[in-house]
Amino acid sequence: MRVTRTLAGLGTALLLAGIAACGGSSNGGGDATNGAGKTINVLIGVNNIYPDQQRKWFTDVSDAFKKDTGATVHFDTFASANDELTKIQTSVLSGQGPDIYALGTTFTPTAYATKAFVELTADDWNAIGGRDRFVPATLGISGPDKSHEVGIPFASRPFVMAYNKDMLAAAGIDKPADSWDGLLEQAKKLTGGGKYGLAIGYADSFDPWKFIWAMSVQAGNPLVKDKKAALSDPSTVKAYQTYLGWLATDKVVDPASVGWKNAQAVAAFGQGKAAFLPMVSASSKVTLDKSSVAGKYDYVTMPTIPPGMTSLGPGGVAATSILSGDNLVVAKYTKNKALVLRLIKYLTSAEQQDSYYKTFGELPTNAEEAKKLQSDPALSAIVESASKSVGTPFNGAWSQIQLALVDVVVQSIPSISKGQLNEAALNGLVQKAQSTAQSALDKAK
Repeated sequence: MRVTRTLAGLGTALLLAGIAACGGSSNGGGDATNGAGKTINVLIGVNNIYPDQQRKWFTDVSDAFKKDTGATVHFDTFASANDELTKIQTSVLSGQGPDIYALGTTFTPTAYATKAFVELTADDWNAIGGRDRFVPATLGISGPDKSHEVGIPFASRPFVMAYNKDMLAAAGIDKPADSWDGLLEQAKKLTGGGKYGLAIGYADSFDPWKFIWAMSVQAGNPLVKDKKAALSDPSTVKAYQTYLGWLATDKVVDPASVGWKNAQAVAAFGQGKAAFLPMVSASSKVTLDKSSVAGKYDYVTMPTIPPGMTSLGPGGVAATSILSGDNLVVAKYTKNKALVLRLIKYLTSAEQQDSYYKTFGELPTNAEEAKKLQSDPALSAIVESASKSVGTPFNGAWSQIQLALVDVVVQSIPSISKGQLNEAALNGLVQKAQSTAQSALDKAK
């Protein structure tokens, strides 16, 4: 229960701290071409799949920017969603810290709610190359509306499912199922002989809630509606039963996956030990193209028919992915705003976005660069998923809600690791998540 206890009351604290930080901080302009002796601090998520490449990227960016402006760029990382939120809180409370935050798109509403980040003006957009340099869809969660935006798109990460073409063909399966129930049946057929139907990272702090969200939205439950939480809705309980059941009762995933992060699930699939790898982005391509399944796998959009149903539920949306990626937000307390915007212009240039994609597999948000990838057949499912992605609620409480969703999985791990799915215990955890979510929504008002 550590995560939910840590977050108790955080929404209010962030809002109050944001107001305080705004009052005492400098928006300093400065000369974007003269950064001698200055340091720009950037907070970004640690890349567990490509750690060496990320460290080199940090060095390369800093070296290039120093050559251009004389300023040093220092990178700090966060390791989990909870760590991400805590670092936002700490900096907002103190009025000092990173100049730039690279936040997951679903955390942008929380950043906006603090009022501690720069609300972008026309001049700000012009300083980074213009708002129209970005793929329009990637701007969908930059703010509550076009006139009130804090998020600058940096990386696009629509989720898809990878599948082993050879394993499916050997089992007589023509194509992956378009329903979660159908996928389970295929996974059962493909499990055996030391191989499993699905590769899942149950211990990953970022991915589990996305399965629950997708299945719920497809069933017609958006989880938040009119500032009311609906985490205890039967469709969401069914989503948890499905996701946890793959390990506990269906036995279609490796028992070791109870402790896996996303990188380990990708590795297992790359070793040919699993037929399906759901909830992955284009970043997996860099690894898989160097693995034993190179040339033997493909991507497909994830199932859009919710568990227990044969079509979308009433009011359901065929969401293939959350509107996912990373946004760059600028702290109001920065004393080097002009330099900060200069760095963001560099990071979102076509050249740098191309390099970032080739290194990490993250799709570019730069429209010029993204257009070059549309004709790549290997990315067709990913491009399709990007067009069918659905945004999570733009609410300052959402970051706490998604952590509450993950905490249900965290607290269920001891049970499912023993091959059990205790329905009473699961319902209790879901009810607690519902209470946490509603409390966060109430405070966000």
